[in-house]
Parts: sequence; C-alpha cells; structure tokens
Amino acid sequence: MKRSLGARALLYPTPVVVVGSYDPAGKPNAMTAAWAGVACSQPPCLAVSIRRARHSHRSILERRAFTVNLASQDQVRLVDYLGIASGADEDKFATAGLTPVRATTVDAPYIGEFPVVLECRLLHAIDLGVHTQFIGEVLDVKADEAVLGPGGVPDIALLRPLLYSPGQGAYYEVGPYLAPAFTVGKGLGGV
Repeated sequence: MKRSLGARALLYPTPVVVVGSYDPAGKPNAMTAAWAGVACSQPPCLAVSIRRARHSHRSILERRAFTVNLASQDQVRLVDYLGIASGADEDKFATAGLTPVRATTVDAPYIGEFPVVLECRLLHAIDLGVHTQFIGEVLDVKADEAVLGPGGVPDIALLRPLLYSPGQGAYYEVGPYLAPAFTVGKGLGGV
C-alpha cells in the first residue's frame, strides 16, 4: 500500500540547468533552476519555471530571450552558488570566475565554461502560482567537442549532467546505461 504524501512537486529526478539572461542594465546574470524540461520537439522548445521574485524573471520578460546552460558534475559548487546568490546583489559571473559569452541567436549570455548551452527565444510566459513558466524556442545548441559522442550530439556519459532530488534538496549524478530506448519494450503486447 502506498502512503499519501500530499500535493507536492516530487517528480524524480529533475535536470539541473543554469538560465542566462541580461538584466535591465545589460549586466549578464545566471541562475540555477530545477523546474525545467522539454516542452515540444517541433519546433524544439524548453520550459523553465522561475519565481517572480527572482532577479532573472524580469530580465527574461524584457529581453524575450534566455539561455539554458548544462554543467558537468565537477561544476556542482558553481551551479549551487548560482542558485543561492542573487544577481541583484552581486556580479555572479565575476564572483564565480565564469565567463559570460554573448549568444549568437538571442539577446542573452551563456556560460563559457559549461559544456552545453541552448539559446532560446521566449515564446510564452505563463503565470502558475508562485512561478512563471517560460517557454522558449531553441534556436541553437552549442556544445564542447569533449562532450560529443557518436552522431555529433552530447553523450550523457561524457557530459555527466547534474540531477536534482526535490524531496531531499540534493544533487545527484546520472547512473549507468540500462537499455536502448524504443527497443527494449518490443515483444510486449502488440509491438
């Protein structure tokens, strides 16, 4: 028998992303978010939910753009800092020793040291309780050669992205390979 835990956002795990934007004064900012995911495959879109109180919220609305940066496990301390400090109070790029790079397709910065970035044009902003869900169309993906696998796409074993456990408030790593998608389930039912 399962025990009820109540209405909570306990989807396990969530990806850990760092959202890049320029604030109203043009200063680059970055914030960590764990409420993020794929929203559509054609056109390619991502959804990131951010509290209205966050410094990045207004910036994304004004610039109509943001980047989604993926860090590797060895960058967990930087990622955590970007989520607990406020860009309204300090220059997070300078404090963390990170390099803001102007995106080529949107009006937002990305983090030069993080291995993957998705450049997004804001399509929709939907208010949902304490968060606004920003849906961005992915206009370009950039990746370091070191994390690219066969077929020229990021390889999860090379990227080593961070995962977040909402109930525990903790970061985790990706586990070992299990099985090929769209294949392992064949032979059950009518497929």
